[in-house]
Amino acid sequence: MQKPDEQVVMRKIFWRVIPLLMILYVVSYIDRINVGFAALTMNKDIGLTAYMFGWGAGIFFFGYCLFEVPSNLLMLRFGARRWIARILLSWGILSCAMALVQGPTSFLALRFLLGVAEAGFFPGVILYLTYWFPARYRARIVAIFSLAIPVSIAIGAPLSTLILELDGVLGIKGWQWLFVIEGLPAVIGTFAVLRLLTDRPDQASWLTPEERAWLDSELAKDAGASSAHNVSALRQAFANPAILVLASVYFCAIAANLGLSFFLPQIIKAQGYSTMQVGLITSIPYIAGCGGMLLIGYLSDRFNERRWFLALTMILASGGLALAGSLGASPWSIVALSVAAIGILGCKGPFWSLPATYLSGSAMAGGIAFINAIGNLGGFAGPYLVGSFKGESSSYASGLFALATMAGLAALIAILFIHPRRNRTENPGNDIHGALSTPADERS
Repeated sequence: MQKPDEQVVMRKIFWRVIPLLMILYVVSYIDRINVGFAALTMNKDIGLTAYMFGWGAGIFFFGYCLFEVPSNLLMLRFGARRWIARILLSWGILSCAMALVQGPTSFLALRFLLGVAEAGFFPGVILYLTYWFPARYRARIVAIFSLAIPVSIAIGAPLSTLILELDGVLGIKGWQWLFVIEGLPAVIGTFAVLRLLTDRPDQASWLTPEERAWLDSELAKDAGASSAHNVSALRQAFANPAILVLASVYFCAIAANLGLSFFLPQIIKAQGYSTMQVGLITSIPYIAGCGGMLLIGYLSDRFNERRWFLALTMILASGGLALAGSLGASPWSIVALSVAAIGILGCKGPFWSLPATYLSGSAMAGGIAFINAIGNLGGFAGPYLVGSFKGESSSYASGLFALATMAGLAALIAILFIHPRRNRTENPGNDIHGALSTPADERS
């Protein structure tokens, strides 16, 4: 059998899989953080204090955490196509239902249920990507997929503030329009997933038999290269020290990430900008983060280095957040927040390349979900810290310092305790439109 052109196969898979998943993640992230923009007018309407808003922003992650591992294991049973469609439908409906909140109790309840509904999407996608891309491509692929985060904020920030201007149309509040309009794409995306997503390479009619055989062979080599040191039993994964370390790093990183994301519109608003200006300025740090994310993901693969690039991103995040807290209302604080965003977003590629070096089989599905679940408890801790410090000091500076501390702790843990395993392979690949160029010295 003639070997297919690797570059052609990888491009074909890339364009079939990644754009759809990126669009879904954009929708997911907008639905997750649009509450930060809704808060500009919603908090007063339903009687939410900064402290209670911090609780509501963060309680999403309790539901998310509780159902993360079961959701990923159910994806193994039902297949990615059907299970991701189910996630989209349930979170889209609940996101629209956020327009019905009447006060703190209903706000907290629906935020919790939204976390339950969305649980499993991100770790499910990370697992799904391991079915399609050999290990030597994964940091770049995860980085490109994770571009959905800054893109969602760059798009969602001005869009959300624009939707708020619909206040009073048909007797509906602007923040209610926000939840309905931004929740509907998830419902529509359900049908796109059922039509376009393919569960496994052996079911991909859009690949030739030779291309499917080559991909199976490459993925089998990755599995064989790591079989001597990885964990395949699900119960072992939850107690594996390396996995617990990764979960700890991710907890701190997510705390810094979402503590900033949920409160950034209010931080900028407090500097005296109009609502529309808030939307535009909020997008600036995340646009900067796009370039940083791609560059760091590429360099991590190019040099086959995960730990030090991960630590570097967390150092950038910590320094940027601390500097922003020190600068206060100065326009230079936006520059500092842009540095922080490069670090916060740049960690995705190197970080999510690490679990597959320790896990395989059902342990990979459960372990990735476990890391994401524990890590996303930081999604409660970050907003809670910022809300608490704001309530005590009437300033966001202390909250930013707290987030900087969390990012610094993530860097320290990465440097001291992460020691990724490496195995040489002898099958370097090619570029996918330049963004996925293969390392010269490939080790997975």
